[in-house]
Amino acid sequence: MPEPDAATAAFEAQRPRLLRLAYRMTGSVAEAEDVVQDAWLRWQGVERAVDSPAAFLTRIVTRLCLDRLKSARARRETYVGAWLPEPLVGAGEAEPEDDLTLTLMMALERLSPLERAAFLLHDVFGVALSDVASTLDRDAAAVRQLAVRARRHVRTARPRYAIADAEAERIAQAFFAASRDGNTQALGAMLAQDVVLHSDGGGRVIAFRNPITGLARVLRLYAGLRRKPGAEPARLLRPMLIDGLPGFASLDRGEVLQTTALAVEDGRIRAIYIMRNPDKLRHVARILAQETPGSPH
Repeated sequence: MPEPDAATAAFEAQRPRLLRLAYRMTGSVAEAEDVVQDAWLRWQGVERAVDSPAAFLTRIVTRLCLDRLKSARARRETYVGAWLPEPLVGAGEAEPEDDLTLTLMMALERLSPLERAAFLLHDVFGVALSDVASTLDRDAAAVRQLAVRARRHVRTARPRYAIADAEAERIAQAFFAASRDGNTQALGAMLAQDVVLHSDGGGRVIAFRNPITGLARVLRLYAGLRRKPGAEPARLLRPMLIDGLPGFASLDRGEVLQTTALAVEDGRIRAIYIMRNPDKLRHVARILAQETPGSPH
């Protein structure tokens, strides 16, 4: 093992990448942070020299995530309503895996844990197939098949083109204004015919338990919300990228913090992802509180 300072520096150099990998594996910012902390503790206990800290730590984090996915799948079976990944907000420097949008994260949920790991490690994070096989304790041919099956499932979820930041903010602000006002004409011009709205409240706050599918139903929904007696209009906190998608944080009626992400294809919004579960918004609340004292947290 390197000297303590060198060991710490080697780990910290990998920490951002490890956090991204753990989040993509688990769909949870909080679990990703816990996994990386567990990896740090294991790294401190390594007594031999490590030729490639990146490969070694990637292997540790992947295996820790696979262990967590087993219990996570059991918890999902009793989860109240629709389940969405925790929203990953912010920008920072672009990374090779930044095209892994929330839409693609949802597609990853349909994969087995091993398929998910094979796809993320090989196709997204660029890990050599032989190293993926070693990490998953499978031979290379089996890992290749895992990756092929995963690609087949997620192919249609990959974004066709990137949306510039300014355009993403324009879309987010226009959608917020139209949905707040119940402006069905403006919404109708933005939404695709087969638009789907997903809402995650986790049983903690009111949310739609099942997806709302189709333009007519989504328009009726927003028109109905606007007509509710005594309903105060939602308040925009700020536009933000959410897992690479245009989106925003807002305070809904009753001062409930929520994030909304918009999947755009061919100039129309194809999917709306609304996170209202406060347990999944703690990191968002922290970010907002740091930016504006007095924000919800």
